[in-house]
Amino acid sequence: MKALILAGGLGTRISEESNSRPKPMIEIGGKPILWHIMKIYSAYGIEDFVICCGYKGYVIKEYFANYFLHMSDVTFDMSQNQMQVHQRHAESWRVTLVETGENTMTGGRLKRVADYVKGEEPFCFTYGDGVASVDIGALVAFHRRHGKLATVTAVQPSGRYGALDMNGRAVRGFMEKPHGDSGWINGGFFVLSPKCLDYIAGDTTSWEGEPLTRLAATGELMAFEHTGFWQPMDTLRDKNHLEALWQGGNAPWKSW
Repeated sequence: MKALILAGGLGTRISEESNSRPKPMIEIGGKPILWHIMKIYSAYGIEDFVICCGYKGYVIKEYFANYFLHMSDVTFDMSQNQMQVHQRHAESWRVTLVETGENTMTGGRLKRVADYVKGEEPFCFTYGDGVASVDIGALVAFHRRHGKLATVTAVQPSGRYGALDMNGRAVRGFMEKPHGDSGWINGGFFVLSPKCLDYIAGDTTSWEGEPLTRLAATGELMAFEHTGFWQPMDTLRDKNHLEALWQGGNAPWKSW
């Protein structure tokens, strides 16, 4: 089974970090968040990845081209012009990096990599800027059971602000960021049939717009409810929160 990951957006809301690199290459615990997402999938045996590149895609290509340098001990013998790699820690991943255009919308990026997922086998699909404790195995099993074209992971994010516990006009207490106060939302981590790509018109199509709307209207979209940890990295505040969890040894998405 393959996993497609969107990694081509500009990341304008976290420009402090994304000016010099793509948003998925922003690091959490010294590793790109893209690496964390791939580790989530590989923990469930999914190790064949298609990365949809765009903005500064060369940074992602250079990272994987030099993966052994990032992950292993190396000796450089300058006199012999040789490099020796010690204790190789690289994962057994197959990674295909596809240029999908700097200004292509999310649906358009998915459409551009259609040749890599053609056939009847479903594939996983997610965004390159968020992590979760999603049980990928249960997600895939749910998709296979219901037999529809698409599955979206539905999440209930915690509120951004604390809430008042009120009885009429009387304040009885305070609730710190109540969970799910904004209802169920699209949390990414899709499982899709290749037939879903027929719902995408082209580069200017947003996956979250007409394709998902049409799939829902025709009864071909099911929701896998995830009540555990889920966190996108939209802002520097989000990045710092994820970093603090990792450094504190309390990263709920770490399933490996």
